[in-house]
Amino acid sequence: MAALARWCVRNRLMAVLIWLLALGGTTTAALAVGSAYSDDYEVPGAESDRATRLLTEGFPDLGGDSDTVVWHTASGSVRAADVEQSMNRALEKIADLPGVAWVAGPYDDQGRARISADGHTAYATVTFEDRAEDIDEAEARAVVDAAEAADNDGLQVELGGSAIGLTESSGGHLAEVVGVVVAAVVLFLAFGSLAASALPIATALVGVGTAYAGIVLLGHAMTVADFAPMLGLLVGLGVGIDYALFIVTRHRRGLKRGLTVPEAAASAVATTGRAVVFAGATVCIALLGMLILRLSFLNGVAIAASLTVALTVAASVTLLPALLSFIGLRALSRRERRRLAEHGPQPELPTGLAARWSAFVERRPKLLGAFALVVIAVLAVPAFSLRLGTSDQGNAPESATTRQAYDLLAEGFGAGVNGPLILVTRVEGAEDRLALDNLDTVLRTTEGVASVTPVTFGSGGRAAYLTVVPDSAPQSRRTSDLVDRLRTEVLPRAEAGTSLDVHVGGVTAGYDDFADVIVGKLPLFVGVVIGLGCLLLLLAFRSVGIPLKAAVMNVAAVAAAFGIVVAVFQWGWGSDALGLGRAGPIEPFLPVIMVSVLFGLSMDYQVFLVSRMYEEWLETGDNRRAVRVGLAETSRVINSAAVIMISVFLAFVLSGDRVIAMFGIALAAAVALDAFVLRTLLVPALMHLLGSANWWLPRRLDRHLPRISIEPPECRAAHEKLTEVVQALEKERRPDVRDIAG
Repeated sequence: MAALARWCVRNRLMAVLIWLLALGGTTTAALAVGSAYSDDYEVPGAESDRATRLLTEGFPDLGGDSDTVVWHTASGSVRAADVEQSMNRALEKIADLPGVAWVAGPYDDQGRARISADGHTAYATVTFEDRAEDIDEAEARAVVDAAEAADNDGLQVELGGSAIGLTESSGGHLAEVVGVVVAAVVLFLAFGSLAASALPIATALVGVGTAYAGIVLLGHAMTVADFAPMLGLLVGLGVGIDYALFIVTRHRRGLKRGLTVPEAAASAVATTGRAVVFAGATVCIALLGMLILRLSFLNGVAIAASLTVALTVAASVTLLPALLSFIGLRALSRRERRRLAEHGPQPELPTGLAARWSAFVERRPKLLGAFALVVIAVLAVPAFSLRLGTSDQGNAPESATTRQAYDLLAEGFGAGVNGPLILVTRVEGAEDRLALDNLDTVLRTTEGVASVTPVTFGSGGRAAYLTVVPDSAPQSRRTSDLVDRLRTEVLPRAEAGTSLDVHVGGVTAGYDDFADVIVGKLPLFVGVVIGLGCLLLLLAFRSVGIPLKAAVMNVAAVAAAFGIVVAVFQWGWGSDALGLGRAGPIEPFLPVIMVSVLFGLSMDYQVFLVSRMYEEWLETGDNRRAVRVGLAETSRVINSAAVIMISVFLAFVLSGDRVIAMFGIALAAAVALDAFVLRTLLVPALMHLLGSANWWLPRRLDRHLPRISIEPPECRAAHEKLTEVVQALEKERRPDVRDIAG
């Protein structure tokens, strides 16, 4: 690591140019090929997947995405001649647009059911040639423009559906700008130097920008969700600025203690940079743990987020030292440079609040540990009512056309119209046809069913489908219960004595199948992520207690963060005030991605805190001193890093995307709890209580474990050199928190 840093410092211009070329090259390529994201929730082999495939085979015209054009009159009727004439022109124009397969309107004998009972609302179904993930945004925008052209003072026209959702603005890049600005303010307050404050942000932006363009290109090679770039930005900005902050802090400490700029940069990368690589590796391992779920939808998210973290780590240990060599002593504030010139190098001793807090934790470990446990337990309580499901467009902001179309349909036809179930089957003979006719009658009397369309047979008579409209919203638990009831009770009875094999499909059924698969594999996934994280800590700190405590702390942080997410998004505490729409279920993929990211981020602070304690333990063998010194010397930088990460994450609530807002609030809450409750309170309290048992490792295990070290041999030599310089320059060494017990 030190050799890499020295090369970057000696060839600083080349190092910067390499990164700028990487950023420019990937960005140019991404702009040239465009994006190709896909929100494919389907689980191969699931019943909803079989229904979709059978429907596509038997009814090719129905294989594309179906969206709706909804119009409403406050006074008068949608059957009025002027309204009918205006909307028919719009629908004819939509039917002729590229990418549109066909349009079914309400003004014919087959479409009478598309006009509400009060005559104030009507809708048409627009079926595209492709599925939503394959539709070009320009095609969807053309449909929106053609429909909205009919909108006037007496006629409200709105559109809903997955393809239409592609056209709605996500709020631009306001979230990123706000997050970066807040991070810049915090960095300036921490460093007092404008140049030093700018470097972590510049490093993170270059790394994240290169990764963002790389994710765009990745979407052409595999399935990548449309929120993956935003998730990468969210995680990348947070960890990227934090990693650079840790290295710049160590660099500044070296300058204050008499090292030259190249020596300080090399020492910072060889010490803190090594910890950054280790921490980044844990984040990537946690993210790549999603691959064991074997879901294409999550594979792309895992690789995209891991790519972002890997590039931010690479930028921190290569681009950052080059930039540090450019600014020289300006990494220090004017006051610090003046003090260095007048008084010479001095040690940077932990003083103020950090030192007092460290001593206080040492004096009251039981009380503070109990307090931290109560806080975490209370916040985790809502997590026990977690309900996984996919929110529908009724959760969109009220200003969105998809939300207004959803509300108009729900008011005029019932909420279930927004998410009908599709029942599909193969048909072998007359007995099957008779059974399907009887099924129509049975379904109408089934609890939870609002209406049923007549059976439609394919052109060859070998397949048939019918549509079931629930009496509840797509995201409602009642609708999920109806899906289960149809699959386990109603359909098996109807199929008895026939060759029918009716599959329940549709959006709600597909989301339920996706959630069931994730829930079934979640214990394995969490076990793998925890196990790999514990193994890394075991190798790094040669201790059984440190990994076990880290695992427990990570689970606690995740549980509390889930509690906050449930309260805000599922219970609706403040979701409307934040512009995130009404309450609804938690996205089924959120637990997996959250566990991956949170375990990785939690491990970061664990590494930076415990590595300093471990270093002191190796030097003194005094656990109380090791914990006291480690907390006193790292709590300030950890808290500053946490404030930056929290600010970046919370800024993404402004994105206007409910899923990204979930991630932002969940990650911000987890980081806040991890930094301010767990790492600076509960972890040191427990370590004080456990004493030397923190560092226990069976001798037999110690002999067989490979040896890796976050602090390399050259780092310890650098510490000794710094100590000699300081001791030679100090006339009188004053006591500090490292020597005074709590």
